[in-house]
Amino acid sequence: MSNASGLILYVHGARDPRWAEPFRRLRELVAGQATDCIVMLAFLDYLQPDLATVARQLSAQGIARARVVPMFFGRGGHLRDDLPKQLQLARQAAPALAFTVTEPAGESETVLGALAAFAIHAPGQPTDSLGVHPHEDDAIP
Repeated sequence: MSNASGLILYVHGARDPRWAEPFRRLRELVAGQATDCIVMLAFLDYLQPDLATVARQLSAQGIARARVVPMFFGRGGHLRDDLPKQLQLARQAAPALAFTVTEPAGESETVLGALAAFAIHAPGQPTDSLGVHPHEDDAIP
């Protein structure tokens, strides 16, 4: 067995794969700081890998324990209903892997403080530079 543990950033997912880009960057940042962990993304919906797939991958690497970090603002239906179901599937997929789950990121005072600072200090941009006005090349097939 490896001494490393798994750290799973559990995110929603979207039909547009570009949605996941900030979470992939976050995964890289976390992996660079949590060098004793194997850091992976797991998607609730639409994108892959899902939680069961990540559990199998970690278990196949000899990982015995994994911490799931829900990257959600609060405990809505996805965390009350979907996460427990997906955790059950993950446990079935990797029975030797022990899971712990953190509070949702958005309920952390540290995260809320960072978001408050961002809201106060973020420079504004013209709306058309943010893609607020639809463009043909941004259309989702």
